[in-house]
Amino acid sequence: MSWLIYAILSAVCAALVGIFGKIGLQNVDANTATAVRAMIMTVFLFIIVAIEGNLHKIPSIISDKKNFTFIVLSGIAGATSWLFYFLALKTGKVTQVAPIDKLSVVLAALIAIIFLGEKISLLNGVGIGLITIGVILAALH
Repeated sequence: MSWLIYAILSAVCAALVGIFGKIGLQNVDANTATAVRAMIMTVFLFIIVAIEGNLHKIPSIISDKKNFTFIVLSGIAGATSWLFYFLALKTGKVTQVAPIDKLSVVLAALIAIIFLGEKISLLNGVGIGLITIGVILAALH
């Protein structure tokens, strides 16, 4: 059940990204703010890894070409997601941008089914369908 606790904490923190981001973007360039945010995240994460005593693991991650390639692609995807999210927050309402951003849940599930061969239950499928409907309804207001 630790995955559930981590997922809930992730959702809470992700919600705060939207709120704090919207407030912080009032008089600044969205892309520059995203770059500053990334630098803060980098420093914060290196501090966490150092506290855990795991800095020595970095070279082994970099030396594994396949895993490192996908970590790089994930980083690029995450960075572009942040850029578009902050651009959307700059001019849109959090109450519209955040739900539409969560369409990523639907897309991730579909991509996992198609490319990773993951299976979902009927209940999971209904939930994903409801998320899709919720995104559409949120976009309409």
